[in-house]
Amino acid sequence: MRIYGTNAAATAAKPSGARRAAAGGFSLGEAAQPQTTTSAPSLRAVSSLDSLMALQGIESPTERKKRAVTKGRKALDVLDDLKIGLLDGSVTPSTLARLKVAADGLSEETGDPGLDSVMSEIGLRVAVEIAKAGIR
Repeated sequence: MRIYGTNAAATAAKPSGARRAAAGGFSLGEAAQPQTTTSAPSLRAVSSLDSLMALQGIESPTERKKRAVTKGRKALDVLDDLKIGLLDGSVTPSTLARLKVAADGLSEETGDPGLDSVMSEIGLRVAVEIAKAGIR
């Protein structure tokens, strides 16, 4: 049986126009000319980053008061858990560890004399309970 028509191997063997152009050497078209680019202003980016970092370090008196109130409430909650544990006779080491963590930051100044005195009283009570428990 004989098949007449296009031969796939013969069609693939024909060199294409693109291959002939590539044989002459590599060249870029006019549309593919390299464009000049400008470098990003890195100095401006660094200075804006520095200013953002500096602004994050500044906190308002209301933010200090909110943070102090939050720390004071957490310390009072841990003291309540300790009181309940002492009444039940089941003081856990985790409660004592939470008490030690609650003691951190209770002596920070907020700028409000009334709040500062309450925070120092809470800090004193936490310190007494830590001393009683023998936590270092």
